[in-house]
Amino acid sequence: MRGRGAVGSSGLTSTSGQGADGERPIAVDAAGVVVLGACAGWSLITAAVHDGRPEGVLLAVLAVAAGYAAGRIGGALLPVGAPCAGALAGIGLTLTVPHLVPGPQITTPLGHAGATAAVLTLSAGAACCAAWAARVPAVRFALRLLAAGTAVLAAVLGSATGCVTSVAVLLCSLAAGRTRHRGAGLAVLGTVAVLVTGLTWAVAARAVPGGLVTALEERLTPHRVQLWQDAWQLLRDDAALGVGPGRFGELSTTSAQSLLSDGKPHSAPLQQAAEQGIVGVVLLAAAFGWVLYALWRGPRPTPVALTAGVALTALAAIAAIGNALSFTAVSVGVGLLAGMATARPLIVEPSSTAPDTRSRGAGRTPAR
Repeated sequence: MRGRGAVGSSGLTSTSGQGADGERPIAVDAAGVVVLGACAGWSLITAAVHDGRPEGVLLAVLAVAAGYAAGRIGGALLPVGAPCAGALAGIGLTLTVPHLVPGPQITTPLGHAGATAAVLTLSAGAACCAAWAARVPAVRFALRLLAAGTAVLAAVLGSATGCVTSVAVLLCSLAAGRTRHRGAGLAVLGTVAVLVTGLTWAVAARAVPGGLVTALEERLTPHRVQLWQDAWQLLRDDAALGVGPGRFGELSTTSAQSLLSDGKPHSAPLQQAAEQGIVGVVLLAAAFGWVLYALWRGPRPTPVALTAGVALTALAAIAAIGNALSFTAVSVGVGLLAGMATARPLIVEPSSTAPDTRSRGAGRTPAR
């Protein structure tokens, strides 16, 4: 009996990604505190040097941290209800507050499509995470139908990006049920984020063939590409510290010449580079890497971790070519989804998914 009990415990450990002692590593949370604290601290340093305005960065860091804490609590208490409520809240927010922020609404040439796509993508990811946590097949089907509904809503609202990313999240979530190694899957997602970011940097640096630039300009608009090129030039002027948080709009020629400008380059990595230098980019990459690491080490089943990883990677791609992270609602949503996908539920989750076969060395007692 003791041997069989050990085997059962080992099987649960393998599926959920916990260690031999069943405790979630404290080091993961400590790393998150360090990374987010460093992001806030560096924005204050660069702002002090260049008389910048770090309020936006500090608000974004606070929003992510608050969302993550709320997601951890909600995911532990209601592993199905919390992400379902989050998905419905994102859909409701998109319908009731189309532009997600008060003040002048920019419709051309960049618009608010990035924020809409980001919120709907996160909603699709939350719905799919809830589906994997559900025990009843009918509930699981309904939640996946909700995720599909976000793609339909994105198409109705004219957000082609949101439609594509929502469908991608749903399809990848279904495929995650057959994935045995979450580490490999998360590594692929990290590579995708790096490639998309690298493409935007290559366009900004004029390091791609002219034909490709023309094709991208037709899709992204020449105005956006010019903003990226301004950001690249500002980075070259001061690669160490950047020009200071919130100062891109003042120093960008393209932004100054636009009648309807929000003062942002519409690319999170390029904005970090222009305003906070190379260190700011490294810290932004570290924050994303920490989220993937937390999902890898988290106690949730592999499909839940991979589903959240896909949604957050899709968001990273949207943020690399738009201003999605400039909206507080998106930052809160990022933290909520990451928190719910790394929480340890107080109830035992269904183990009908493919086991995660990561080798941890401990926690595998042979049956007697």
